[in-house]
Amino acid sequence: MNEFFELYPWMLPVIIFFGRICDVTLGTLRIIFVAKGEMKKAPLVGFFEVFIWVVIISQIFTHADSLIAYLAYAGGYAAGNFVGILVENKIAFGFQLFRIYTKSNGLELVQLLNRCGYGSTHICGEGVVAEVEIIETVVSRKSGKKVKEIIRIFDPNAFYVIEDIRTKQKGIFTDSSAGAPRLGK
Repeated sequence: MNEFFELYPWMLPVIIFFGRICDVTLGTLRIIFVAKGEMKKAPLVGFFEVFIWVVIISQIFTHADSLIAYLAYAGGYAAGNFVGILVENKIAFGFQLFRIYTKSNGLELVQLLNRCGYGSTHICGEGVVAEVEIIETVVSRKSGKKVKEIIRIFDPNAFYVIEDIRTKQKGIFTDSSAGAPRLGK
């Protein structure tokens, strides 16, 4: 491989930069899979992450006198974090709990969410200023934007929090491909 870089020295920083983007992106995904308890995906992604890193770091050590290689390594790391976040947002893996606090009629929001295929629970609560109605719904992360829009249309002043959840069991969940509700197992 050293002969290749002697013929094409400009390729070293390019390969280091893009290799680093790949391994850091995979690292981001691996961390997400570990947090979600994905026991098969995390080790597989981790294998490729470390393999790429070892190849890249060996080139850094082989070309220890190259400041451009160091800059490519650091730049690839920074870009890899950015790309990792973009990829993670695009695949939107997992589920989220929406907890919505409203002074409007919470049962109407429950019915609206149900018509859209999202199972939800209604709870009455006492806020600092007045009574509030609390609606909870668990949705796939891919459905998050649609649920936010439903909340905004229903009550622009509603307060809500979103929590990532590790597991779910039983309930009514929207089939993201068809938009139809289905019972969870």
